[in-house]
Amino acid sequence: MSIKSSKFKIWWQASRYHFIPPSIFPVCIGAIVSWATEGIFSLRLFIVVLFAVVINHIALNMNDDYFDYIHSVDRLKSGEKNPYTGGSGTLTSGLIKPKAMFKVFMILYFITIILGIYLAIEVGWQILIFGIIGVFSSFFYTSPPIKFSHHGLGEIGLLINFGTILGLGSFFVQSQLINLNAFFATLPCGIMLFSMIVINEIPDVEEDKRAGKLTLVARYGTKSGIKLYIISWICTYTVIVLGLILHYLPVYTIMTFITIPLTYRSIDTLRKNYSNPKLMAPANLDMIRNHSFMSILIIISYLIQGLINDFNLTIIFGFIIVFFIFYTPAAITIFSRK
Repeated sequence: MSIKSSKFKIWWQASRYHFIPPSIFPVCIGAIVSWATEGIFSLRLFIVVLFAVVINHIALNMNDDYFDYIHSVDRLKSGEKNPYTGGSGTLTSGLIKPKAMFKVFMILYFITIILGIYLAIEVGWQILIFGIIGVFSSFFYTSPPIKFSHHGLGEIGLLINFGTILGLGSFFVQSQLINLNAFFATLPCGIMLFSMIVINEIPDVEEDKRAGKLTLVARYGTKSGIKLYIISWICTYTVIVLGLILHYLPVYTIMTFITIPLTYRSIDTLRKNYSNPKLMAPANLDMIRNHSFMSILIIISYLIQGLINDFNLTIIFGFIIVFFIFYTPAAITIFSRK
């Protein structure tokens, strides 16, 4: 293995790209809602937005790794490790120096800001509102002095950002509009990410407490975390039902309910094995996979809606290709694991 190849693999590990789809999906859904409901879609702007949010999410992952390391959160991990929690391990193992990671994620934030300014020039200053909220929440998720994740606020911030902020922002870039169709279509993504964060916090609850990182689970306990996980899934399906009843979602979105067995399996595994990080890992994996399944089914429902509305399918071929380019590297990891 060449040195360059080895370095790439280390930084790829640090990016935690298998956790990037929660950024990819709301952006894709916002764009496809614009096409399906308004007949408006710009492939160029879609690529810029998608690239910006992926870069921002990688910066968030490295930021989280860096400050958890600095605050000694990850250095307290011990025992059986759950592969879906506890950071990338590149700092604790010495593969990457803290200063190097700091420089990289600061550069990534700078690139995100430049892309946000470009979008503001292209579609209007209003998009900066979405961008500022997103970058601010990302940077201060673990960074001092705010450290949202240390005060039980990080989960709510991620719910808002990885659902409506990204989704409505993407929709606005395409259509220069804000409406309830895009809101109901993207809100489930945010609620599902809340579920993902909560279940990922459960194996780390004691280490987080010792490090003073008072996540919701660390603050209120594992049993409360399990309840939050179950309630958040109920809320996800409830939002879809409301969207269908109020006609803000296409009827084809009912397809998402085929994921209920996978949701149940994740909950059942969690309830039986929450005290054993290694044994509960399949519940984390089911959560990650279900987020993808639900989001893809929402996208498909809008593709069908757009075809019924007789919008030009050739315009959306680029969307499909770009989606697979960005999502496939994560999907390989997500669906190859056992």
